[in-house]
Amino acid sequence: MTSRVPVLLSSSSVFPERTAAAFQLAAALGYDGVEVMVWTDVVSQDPGALRGLADHYGVPVLSVHAPCLLVTQRVWSPDPWERLRKAAELAETLEAPTVVVHPPFTWQRDYARNFTDGLDEIARQFGGLRFAVENMYPVRMAGRQFVPYVPGWDPTDTGYAAYTLDLSHCAASHTDALEMADRMGAGLAHVHLGDGTGEGRDEHLVPGRGGQPCAELLRSLAGRGFTGSVAVEVTTRGAKSRAVREADLREALEFARANLTAPSPVDV
Repeated sequence: MTSRVPVLLSSSSVFPERTAAAFQLAAALGYDGVEVMVWTDVVSQDPGALRGLADHYGVPVLSVHAPCLLVTQRVWSPDPWERLRKAAELAETLEAPTVVVHPPFTWQRDYARNFTDGLDEIARQFGGLRFAVENMYPVRMAGRQFVPYVPGWDPTDTGYAAYTLDLSHCAASHTDALEMADRMGAGLAHVHLGDGTGEGRDEHLVPGRGGQPCAELLRSLAGRGFTGSVAVEVTTRGAKSRAVREADLREALEFARANLTAPSPVDV
């Protein structure tokens, strides 16, 4: 009998509420754990505070999202390697097996030049962790499209030991998520579960509310030999109340659990 794939609540899913709210909601709704998005909230950066929340609510931290966003470029350090090392230390301290990392931005020239080798070196230093590089998407502004990542938004073009598959990003890049999972192969370590309409924006809808094959992807994981975790990463900032936010996150969890336990169509 295979063990259940853990379903995590990303702390980004409760924004604009803060990190502590993610633990409270994860416990109340029955999530298996939390993915901590490290950002400007000091609690998200503090291993002691996070350990206290995990112990208090009985919900472990099972993945750490390194501070890779535009708004987190000064969290811990302006040096992206130092930020990644600090994220790894945080994950190791909390016994979270996965660190999510984005490809470098185009303006991070030194970081980008050594990204593959540097990532391998950090992975050797933190042997118990998987550094899962996330698929991103082209950005569209004023009717034009550009790619703000080096060497690109699709990490499978370069090839890494571990990947995070983000379905909302697949929608934004007009990419077939199942084909992306095929390309990631045995390196698929983590899934960001969110939906999108494919209109070119990164929407992070509750799964089932967009056009992505969220159910099919979840059902395929057992046949792919997947041993990682699935993190619900949806946008609830438009929720009119805590009750609405809670309902959305409950719906996402139920969707994930129902499809993770459904028969797999993939025979690998």
